[in-house]
Amino acid sequence: MTEPENNKIYFLFAAILLTAGILSCFVGRMDIPFANVMSAMARFPFLLVDIFSGDYTHLTEQERVLMLIRFPRILLALLVGTGLSVSGAVYQGLFRNPLVSPDILGVAAGCTFGASVGLLIPGSSFFLVRFLSFVMGLCAVGIALTMARAVQTSRVLVLVLTGVITGSLFHSLFMIAKTVADPFGQLPAIVFWVMGSLSGTSWLDTLQIMPVILIGYAIFHLFRYKLNVLSLGDETAKALGVNPKGLRFFLIAISSLMIAVCVASCGQIAWVGLVIPHIVRTISGPNHRILIPGSALLGASFLLLADDIARSALSSELPLGVITSLIGAPVFAWLLYKSKNKGWA
Repeated sequence: MTEPENNKIYFLFAAILLTAGILSCFVGRMDIPFANVMSAMARFPFLLVDIFSGDYTHLTEQERVLMLIRFPRILLALLVGTGLSVSGAVYQGLFRNPLVSPDILGVAAGCTFGASVGLLIPGSSFFLVRFLSFVMGLCAVGIALTMARAVQTSRVLVLVLTGVITGSLFHSLFMIAKTVADPFGQLPAIVFWVMGSLSGTSWLDTLQIMPVILIGYAIFHLFRYKLNVLSLGDETAKALGVNPKGLRFFLIAISSLMIAVCVASCGQIAWVGLVIPHIVRTISGPNHRILIPGSALLGASFLLLADDIARSALSSELPLGVITSLIGAPVFAWLLYKSKNKGWA
């Protein structure tokens, strides 16, 4: 695609993101007038200082709702959507497989098991649950990579197989945790966490994952040209001066770290990392120079709108993972149908 066409794609995705962000400010139980929302946005830096200082006396009730509930939740949705979609795009390029999703190496299964263990511990805090989820997610990826390095055949194929093995192992451990959980207290908490949610989001939650997502995205943005080379195969990459083994390991590590913090923050959010890169690829082509930033913008918009639906569809909040699955599955089926005559890009 030409540079003007690329700019049009960026503008389209940015416009969608801006629209989704503004609309999300009005979703909730309290009706807040448009003028009050715009006023809070204009005074955002000053209101944020009051929030972090703990001085809420200067804030109106509507400003408290916006600053303590809606704005941090919107920001977390943007970060998680960006992390999952960009990681999915990177994984699909590294493995040269359009069916690869961010949990291919078992990181999601590891995070789920870690969270279930945290929820089984009596009196455990939400921080401990997230910490165990994050650690076990990284352990799952570490096991998959260690097994892959011990095999001397096709590395991409072996990585996929070791990821399947690791994911199955941690899923079995998760099922054991569900079996021993208290059916009246612990089990419902585990099930709700697995389905994913952004409820109860605070500024601390967003600040904890923001550095990982932003730094990870910056790394992918810098390496997006080399991702194009890796997509051509290892032999071609070597001929062009790229070390495929080292670069693939490095990018997988960064992707897994981003996925782990996303899943640890809000549970499993299905389909984002699989469908969003395909949508962007359908519009712009397989060039990672466009695919990486496009996936970030569209993934953030998608998760934000999905969270709006989860909050407003019923009187009680729906799990976010349910909404993304209900939207993602038909969209992916449509993409599959559209590609029947030309194959996956």
